[in-house]
Amino acid sequence: MSSWDFLVMAAYFAAVIAIGVHFTRRQRDASDYFLGRHTLPWWAVMFSIVATETSALTVISVPGIAARGNLTFLQLPLGYLVGRVAVALWLLPGYFRGEQETAYARLETRFGPGARKIASAIFMSIRALGDSVRVFATAIPLAIVTGWSIPVSVVVVALVTLMYTWAGGIKAVVWVDVVQLGIYVLGGIATIVAAISLAGGLGTALSSAADLGKLRVINWTASLSTTYTFASGVVGGALLSAASHGTDHLIVQRLLATRDLPNARRALVGSGVLVIVQFAIFLLVGTMLWAAGADDPALSGDQLYPTFVVRQLPAGLAGLVVAGLLAAAMSTVSSSLNSLASAATHDFYAPLTGRRDPRHLLTVGRWATIGWAAVLIGGALSFRSTDQPVVELALSIASVTYGALLGTYILAGTSRLARQWDAVLAITVATVSMLVIVLAKPGSFADLAWPWYVPLGTLITVTAGWLSSLVRKALA
Repeated sequence: MSSWDFLVMAAYFAAVIAIGVHFTRRQRDASDYFLGRHTLPWWAVMFSIVATETSALTVISVPGIAARGNLTFLQLPLGYLVGRVAVALWLLPGYFRGEQETAYARLETRFGPGARKIASAIFMSIRALGDSVRVFATAIPLAIVTGWSIPVSVVVVALVTLMYTWAGGIKAVVWVDVVQLGIYVLGGIATIVAAISLAGGLGTALSSAADLGKLRVINWTASLSTTYTFASGVVGGALLSAASHGTDHLIVQRLLATRDLPNARRALVGSGVLVIVQFAIFLLVGTMLWAAGADDPALSGDQLYPTFVVRQLPAGLAGLVVAGLLAAAMSTVSSSLNSLASAATHDFYAPLTGRRDPRHLLTVGRWATIGWAAVLIGGALSFRSTDQPVVELALSIASVTYGALLGTYILAGTSRLARQWDAVLAITVATVSMLVIVLAKPGSFADLAWPWYVPLGTLITVTAGWLSSLVRKALA
């Protein structure tokens, strides 16, 4: 890469840190730091949601999936939109009744403090694990373009992200997300244009791809072992999205930062439409990379896009695309740090110590942000030997517990008999069951595709909760 590329990247790093510093003086207490005092506009939150959920995993891994396969991955975001509409209609209203600092305060109201703590603990554990994968994903392009080692790249990304997140809180995170979204989408479009030129034109590229079935979007196969089918996309994608956007504090925190319920609904449903467009863009990146002859068999799918950027794009533009890759990753990492600190502060520290002074909780939240940054760095370094596409790895990890969380909310709304013990038991049974299914893959579950993990986990949770409540009533 040229000095112009590094200048563009340096300017990007300086800009995001400056935004964080700008919001530092506006952080008066924990409400400012974690919820922006409920003043963020819905459209900014919408962009932030999309930037957070797609991150580097979309920008790096999804093009590789399209280059090595077809466009059937696009069936998942179709389900995502269905799930978000359901959350907007049925789950969101409950979050705007009274003051709720985290997504899991609602479970305390319905079941008790134990249910809130176990749900929050699961969120923090799986969020830290999944976002460690995302930090690792970011290190891949940075290491390729700079020549740094993976560990050094991991530390650089995490520390720069920590700077503006620690300083500016949720407001800095959201507004930086808006900027980052624009940068990495622009980078993706620039790559498509460059690849089309190398492929001999758009018509030639699409014709070649169509001849080999690489433009196929819908797969009607009725198989639970095939990853991307219409059924797994719509059903699995809808429940995954309902869990991630209705029970995961990473997203719920942003919705709570809007002014009211109507604005939160606009942000959530709008993000569902926008994410379909974004997935389509980066799948098209992969298809055009294939058409341009950039599908080097010596590279993993996750390395195709960043390698093309370094080898084929002109000076300055390559720096912009790499800045976009970093922006994609940092948008998720910053969101994760702030939401993890929020959950640790409000779901554990405040209840256990009894100290609820907003100014004191601001200090605690900032220290928690630093602590979680260290956890993500350590976790990212543990994934260096994986050969699985990082987008699938991260989504598989999240799917293990999302079913338990979503099932608990469904249990709360469908069973009047269920109490705290039933909810805790259901979460525990579902989480342990899904860990066994995903890690050990026993019997008929050996070939179960990961989009079905959330539907299965949800079913186990609701069933266990209902049975527990019925048995408890019978024995009473």
